[in-house]
Amino acid sequence: MAVTLKEVAELAGVSRSAVSRTFTDGASVSARTREKVEKAAKTLGYRPSLIARSLATNRTKLIGLVANNFQNPAFLDVFDLFTSELQKRELRPLLVNLSGETSPRKIVELLRQYSVDGVIVATSTLPTSFATAFQTAGIPVIHTFGKFQANANVHVVGIDNEYCGAMAAQTFAERGYKTVALLGGPESATSTQDRSTGFVQTAKKLGLDVAKISYAENYTYQAGRDAMREVLDDRRVEAVFCGDDLICMGAMDAARAAGQSIPEDIGFLGFNDIGMASWDSYSLTTIRQPIRDIIMSSVELVVGMVENPGRSPEIRLFPCSVIDRGSLRPVTDP
Repeated sequence: MAVTLKEVAELAGVSRSAVSRTFTDGASVSARTREKVEKAAKTLGYRPSLIARSLATNRTKLIGLVANNFQNPAFLDVFDLFTSELQKRELRPLLVNLSGETSPRKIVELLRQYSVDGVIVATSTLPTSFATAFQTAGIPVIHTFGKFQANANVHVVGIDNEYCGAMAAQTFAERGYKTVALLGGPESATSTQDRSTGFVQTAKKLGLDVAKISYAENYTYQAGRDAMREVLDDRRVEAVFCGDDLICMGAMDAARAAGQSIPEDIGFLGFNDIGMASWDSYSLTTIRQPIRDIIMSSVELVVGMVENPGRSPEIRLFPCSVIDRGSLRPVTDP
């Protein structure tokens, strides 16, 4: 049988309200009373009810973590970091798998039923209106990996994807490539759209020929392998910028299956820098997204936002960097 608050109060020789205040954050209780209550609770093995505490404080300490792309290893790292960082702050993540759901209404209603204190939308594949729907419902929200907009009306933490696309084009130019291709993630993803814009515009400025633009159906190895077959139709392509490392690995294996050597016949540039990118079988040159920094900042922001829901929206962008391995030819001398 679970130990009750009444039993703790009787052993400590205090009122039940004194026990309740002892285990309520910020409640007033004397040092002597706290000592007696904590000693009695330890003796009896009492654990305060989190549900009862939430009713008293009107705070559940639940943070909705809304995401998709669970099949991609990069997102498993994201979930690991998010859940551990929230739990360190005594917050409890409530994970919601969108599973193809693109209408926010059902998800908003689900999280309202759980009375979450805040929501983190952790995906780049949804439009900005998805996060805005939570704000409209009165739920504090952060869009992590969301689209950068100067006039955003919700908190956004992530990167400038358009600039990252420009970085990819610049990387190809530095290595002497002339005819290149883009193999993006799903075309509907805002991150894909922005990286494509930055890549194509900068490639043209640098005199590169973007001979092929193709999109993978999802962020998986097989989707990358399938989409690469279309790119291989144009034998002029010297290098391919992929919108995700796992997509890029599928594309690399498709190129090898077609008899092409990497990087001698064709080069590859990935995105994210997942652990597998450093494997000898791929040695993938990639653009590293500072995932840990983004998540730490998101958790810090959601904690502050829950305590001050009226704070003005912030845009926090982090720089990316090229991690040079062996899937591209070396930088050419000027």
